[in-house]
Amino acid sequence: MAHTHLAACHCGNLSARYDCTAAPAVMTLRACGCTFCRKHNARTTSDPEGRAEIVVRDPAALTRYRFGQRTADFLVCGNCGVYLGALFTDKDGAAYTTLNANAFANVQALPDAAESVHYDKESPGEKNARRRARWTPANLRIAGAD
Repeated sequence: MAHTHLAACHCGNLSARYDCTAAPAVMTLRACGCTFCRKHNARTTSDPEGRAEIVVRDPAALTRYRFGQRTADFLVCGNCGVYLGALFTDKDGAAYTTLNANAFANVQALPDAAESVHYDKESPGEKNARRRARWTPANLRIAGAD
């Protein structure tokens, strides 16, 4: 991978290493139209050719929020309230993520604009197929669970 980004919630309980193919200045950011993403002012990014590792230091302070069709975990820090990203785990155990670029350490190097997207008309099957095709392969590592 050509570009590595580090992300974290405000208190550092949730963090991520994101390896992707796009340079920061040309990274595609999305602004989902769902109420969760709007309320968090999230700008998300993913790269199906990339790789991400999400690390949870204190599992007791991890909130896995599910809403709508309940097909993905939206990872929110229970300490500081920051939404780090969403994690979808396929029936075969493969995990995929989209990360909130506003949590990136180099957020100032990213584009200001985000593409407006709406997924509310997708069926659960369509939603999961899109995630497999467009989200980043990921690993979730929880402290003490190794």
